[in-house]
Amino acid sequence: MTSRIETPAAAAATGETADLLTAIRKSIGMVPNAYAAIGSLNTPALQAMLSADAALSRGVLSAQDRETVKLVVSAIAGCDYCVAAHSLACKASGIPVDTVKTIRALQPTGDAHRDALIRFVRALQESSGTIAQAELDMFRAAGFPDQAVVDVALAIAIITFTNVFNRANDTTVDFPALK
Repeated sequence: MTSRIETPAAAAATGETADLLTAIRKSIGMVPNAYAAIGSLNTPALQAMLSADAALSRGVLSAQDRETVKLVVSAIAGCDYCVAAHSLACKASGIPVDTVKTIRALQPTGDAHRDALIRFVRALQESSGTIAQAELDMFRAAGFPDQAVVDVALAIAIITFTNVFNRANDTTVDFPALK
């Protein structure tokens, strides 16, 4: 893996790190470069991130909604690694490729529910301070319960962690281009 921070190959990991990376490989069929790097540098940090993601999956947002949040945040942050990873995850969740490309471009998709989510995430990411009440009202009007605000915040926190790490590390993208 070519990146700024030298990390051993996932296959060279030992102990707790090896166990965690083996579990990731069994779960998704590969160990993404970002996970290998984070895990080799700070295994508890990777465990915390994966635990937070597991908690998020038990929330009220659908898999498509969770991946939409992560893709929007990554696109705003300019994290090429996470944009590639979450473009494929969006597609795997059932979002059509053309819609994934539209989300990635931060454009309206024509789906009122998804567009309300994108708008809410953009309001949170592109502004400082408290967002306007109208943004929260619009989010609720699109059918999102207040629990979804917690889930969106958690999804943003999780993806911001990987965005920041990958932007500093310039982690080599190991996901195929979206087709």
